[in-house]
Amino acid sequence: MQQLRHGAGTELHVEGILAVTKALLQSGVAYVGGYQGAPISHLMDVLGDAREILDELGVYFENSASEATAAAMLAASVHYPLRGAVTFKSTVGLNVASDALANLASGGVKGGALVILGEDYGEGSSIMQERSHAFAMKSQMWLLDPRPNITAIVDAVEAGFELSEASNTPVMLDLRLRSCHLHGAFTAKDNRRPPMTVKDAIENPARDVSRVVLPPASFQHEQEKVNDRWPAAVRFIKERGLNEVINDGASDIGIITQGGLYNTLNRSMELLGCSDPFGNTQVPLYVMNVTYPVVDDEIVAFCSGKRAVLLLEEGQPDYLEQNLNAILRRAGVDTALHGKDLLPVAGEYTSAAMTKGIAAFLQRYQPDLVVHEPALLLDRDDPASPFASPVDPAAILPRPPGLCTGCPERPIFSGMKLAERETGQHHVSADIGCHLFAINAPFDLGATTMGYGLGSAGASALNASGADRSTVAIMGDGGFWHNGLTSGVGNAVFNKNDQVLVVVDNDYSAATGGQDVLSSHADTPLRSTQHPIEKAVRGIGVEWAKTIDNTFDVTQVRDTFVEAFEAKDAGPKVLVMQSECQLNRQRRVKPEMRKALKDGKRVVRERFGVDAETCTGDHACIRISGCPSLTIASNPDPMRTDPVAKVLDSCVGCGVCGNNAHAAVLCPSFYRTDVVHNPTARDKVLVRIRSWWMRALSRGLERRAARFEVAA
Repeated sequence: MQQLRHGAGTELHVEGILAVTKALLQSGVAYVGGYQGAPISHLMDVLGDAREILDELGVYFENSASEATAAAMLAASVHYPLRGAVTFKSTVGLNVASDALANLASGGVKGGALVILGEDYGEGSSIMQERSHAFAMKSQMWLLDPRPNITAIVDAVEAGFELSEASNTPVMLDLRLRSCHLHGAFTAKDNRRPPMTVKDAIENPARDVSRVVLPPASFQHEQEKVNDRWPAAVRFIKERGLNEVINDGASDIGIITQGGLYNTLNRSMELLGCSDPFGNTQVPLYVMNVTYPVVDDEIVAFCSGKRAVLLLEEGQPDYLEQNLNAILRRAGVDTALHGKDLLPVAGEYTSAAMTKGIAAFLQRYQPDLVVHEPALLLDRDDPASPFASPVDPAAILPRPPGLCTGCPERPIFSGMKLAERETGQHHVSADIGCHLFAINAPFDLGATTMGYGLGSAGASALNASGADRSTVAIMGDGGFWHNGLTSGVGNAVFNKNDQVLVVVDNDYSAATGGQDVLSSHADTPLRSTQHPIEKAVRGIGVEWAKTIDNTFDVTQVRDTFVEAFEAKDAGPKVLVMQSECQLNRQRRVKPEMRKALKDGKRVVRERFGVDAETCTGDHACIRISGCPSLTIASNPDPMRTDPVAKVLDSCVGCGVCGNNAHAAVLCPSFYRTDVVHNPTARDKVLVRIRSWWMRALSRGLERRAARFEVAA
């Protein structure tokens, strides 16, 4: 955090997110908000940790309740020369925020308004595959897609505010997954206190009715976008040279690329032998660090006189390719434009995909530039290909993603499966969050997921009087406070929907990095927490609600599910399943344990195991739990061939495996061990007594076993 204090001339070596934070402070930002979500969660965490620095500069920061809340914050820039920035995760965040952003883009802004997006597209993504570009086009917000370079990213933040103010239009800054975690260096500038702070704006209220999105002003806004704001944006982009032309004239062919793809493009050309690691390319490049609006003059100038140009546009639909074709044909430029005909129509443009497309383009138009033919160009069936599988893919069973070791959500789904043995199967409407992993083996629970906090709403249509069972809906505490309380619970109460709603309360917005929510047990001076979920649902009319404060008690969880499934009360039945996220608990507990061990204090660590002599080898415990620390091992009994269950050293002592075995009336092979560090004198005496007693009890067994061995 202290690197954020460095002034002009200092060379900072930082990660992408910290560079963005520093760029905001250098740009004189007045307020920042956002909603956490990979790959942008770290930006929210950094801003939270930098509270002292923000306060010194007069910068207001808040963790927004949702992306819509964050986007609506930018209303502060409509009438005031306040620079504001909000951040959230790509298309899923834009989906939630689109109403606020559409109104913001309609009325326009006076102060610079920047929406920083963590573009979660491709192989590392956890969401549906869509592009943020569509939202920029829909609302006519300008979209920056800078090269994955720390200096370029910092410059894009500063230029984004200036572009916004020059065109009175909010600007989107697209940071791809790898850019967020990129490491590099840039030369810092001094942090700037905003010329007008939020406090100044509050004390000097301003109002311009023409900026309010209400007829007839809203009709005029559309004309302003086309006749005033768009031309102003194009002028700024051209004057500042935001898009880059590299080595034009080196050849009569060229490549046009989105800025965020530049590093992969250069690596692909390096593999083919027509560039080097420093970007000294033999093929002219046009790098679109601004992908919307497209600057017609620059496209025409770059393509004129060239036989062919290849466009690198990742994802679908091919907005840029269609746009560029229209620009060139209207201008009478007959340059051949290639794109999705040589490159994948959909999917991430990895090095392999891009290298194959560029190789095909160069082989057609200038084959002498292809000096090398890297192995990744080979067919997957070729043994020399790096993608050739050494074994038959059908022989490898994929391991589905699952919950962490010791996750308190695992016993919830184990309990639900056990309850369904008594009541029959139910339709389960899932939600976004860690609990979505329950759709995979061994639980196989969950049929649909409609969005964050929409688990309850996703089950609303499946509600019929006279049905012999209820529909089950699931959502997490993060989704509950984000959207679920109104769109899910409130909707179910209003329509007397008889669903059983399970709210997984693990004390944090755990899937996005463990941030606090309204119901968290944390006691923090900066936020208001400790607001029970059960109290909230009862406050809007839920009459049947129960809280289980220890989800590791599988028997209680199972019995409560059965009770809810069999309840005849009208309206939703809400089960709040509450236990702390194990990952966050370990982050909190492990430092405490290390300190206690260092201080010589007594520390007890619970571990679980399986008695191999008792285990029958049917593995029902694994099928009903799915814990990563529960696996199989060779049977120590030479007369039995079935492998036995085994608990690995990764066990955190949550006890779910044993509780599952007890609740399901499985074999009694699980045992608990207390590992004592820095034992006291009492512990040592107890160990000696127990050891003596165990030896005494086993002497008779050993003598009888010896007689049988002699007889044999």
